[in-house]
Amino acid sequence: MAAIDCGTNSIRLLVADVDPGAGTLVDLHRSNEVVRLGQGVDRTGVLAPEALARTLAAARGYQAVCEDLGVEAVRFVATSATRDARNREEFVAGVRDALGVDPEVIAGDEEARLSFRGATGVLASRFDGPFLVVDLGGGSTELVLGTDAPEAALSMDVGSVRLTERHLHDDPPTAAQVAAAGADVRAALDAAAAVVPLGRTVTLVGLAGSVTTLTAHALRLDRYDRDRIDGAVLGVDDVLAACEDMLARTRDERAALPYLHPGRVDVIGAGALVWRDVVARVRDEVAAAGGALTRVVTSEHDILDGIAWSVAER
Repeated sequence: MAAIDCGTNSIRLLVADVDPGAGTLVDLHRSNEVVRLGQGVDRTGVLAPEALARTLAAARGYQAVCEDLGVEAVRFVATSATRDARNREEFVAGVRDALGVDPEVIAGDEEARLSFRGATGVLASRFDGPFLVVDLGGGSTELVLGTDAPEAALSMDVGSVRLTERHLHDDPPTAAQVAAAGADVRAALDAAAAVVPLGRTVTLVGLAGSVTTLTAHALRLDRYDRDRIDGAVLGVDDVLAACEDMLARTRDERAALPYLHPGRVDVIGAGALVWRDVVARVRDEVAAAGGALTRVVTSEHDILDGIAWSVAER
């Protein structure tokens, strides 16, 4: 099976052998390319020609990988940037030409469901539910709560690329810019809390590139080490400190970090801001409900794994 996730900042490929009967998913290949498909979409409402060109070039490269590995079925999922773009039919036609499949421009609730399936398929045997799975992307952030299956979910229009383009223009961002971006996140969380009962969270799980990078930052890794990041358990205070430190750094200081992908250097500050505010809000909601959130789990298994499972189960 091949699963392709095309988001606002990156396009990713997973090729895996999946056996739904045995409940196993074995990676054969994973790729990640930062193409910034969502460049300017928050402002213009259209996919930029150069962003489309970068993304479709990556898709053609993925087609070659799929042919080499003998892929039998492909599902291509596109999320926030493509949902928001008026010219998404250009993207759909380009992907069809490159890969021979129609990309599915999915809604936020489907994105949340796939992320939950991918993350909890691995973590459910190690941690207690209910799980709050947070998929922090470039254009949107999905929150989904459940134990064996999603029970409540919401997609928030806040993400690392969207908030960087909207607010964080200086290097490092000014206090006023940080406050404006934080106000957007808090407003989104207020709306989310009316739909998703955040106070029921027992295990908070973070997914996607901003979260995994911030986990590497908290762990002070000397390189990006997927095995150490996947399943890492951090204290809430450690996560918040790592986010604050990343947000305060200049672009050059971030670029010098050995675990930070070059394509995330300009947007990781906004990713840190979103993750900081989400973690703090969930901690407070759990406390208000009489519990205590003391740890945060990071997963490298995410929507890609959920897409692969969905292909096999079809």
